[in-house]
Amino acid sequence: MGKTSKALAKKLGQLKAFVWRVSVLAFQLSMFFIIIYRVVPVPITPLPIKRVFEQAFGDDPVRLRKDWESIESLGKNICLASVTSEDPKFFQHHGFDFEQILESLKKSFDKGKRPRGASTITQQTAKNLFFTPTRSWLRKGLEVYVTVCLEVFWTKKRILEVYLNIIEMGNGVYGSEAAALFYFNKSSGQLTPSEAAAIAACYPNPRRWKANKPSRYIKRKQALIVRYMYKIGPLPWETKQKK
Repeated sequence: MGKTSKALAKKLGQLKAFVWRVSVLAFQLSMFFIIIYRVVPVPITPLPIKRVFEQAFGDDPVRLRKDWESIESLGKNICLASVTSEDPKFFQHHGFDFEQILESLKKSFDKGKRPRGASTITQQTAKNLFFTPTRSWLRKGLEVYVTVCLEVFWTKKRILEVYLNIIEMGNGVYGSEAAALFYFNKSSGQLTPSEAAAIAACYPNPRRWKANKPSRYIKRKQALIVRYMYKIGPLPWETKQKK
């Protein structure tokens, strides 16, 4: 009995040591990429890889449109439209919009459904940077950790720049530059407020909705985004440049 207990204790100790080493390695790797991506364009993320495999073994043609551009080249209109649509308090919060989270929880409890729809741009950037859309509490926990790291080590400008370059904006279309070329045959920096709003209105389900062929719902959302996007105010880095 004593030998069995000792063997079990030894195995548990080895398991704890292994888990600890893996955790430390994961932490070091995540910090390495977070620091690197602070200045280096993100070459690829998990979601496009997942989609390519889905297309390759499904009925859709394989498509991967992705063009990295600086936030200055992407243009003011897509920046303001995206913030208005997805996270109006982006420049005020520190990664989490707790008022929106509480509101989402209340609505979900009232309807008896799973909470959703309260992710900030920073949270969405964290999710798209390292994870696939699969839902789990583990992924959510890791997403919180990455969100905090992005807010600590990156500027708001960099977070928005990476967000606009990596998020899915259509079937096989990633980033606002690729979306602008795909839907309107022009670069992102040339988008009108209405065109930028049409792209931003489709973010929740970009493979279902089309910016250049908007449904009634998307048209209504597009009009609201155009109406409110300039109430967000000038982009913070534009204000600094003027000073």
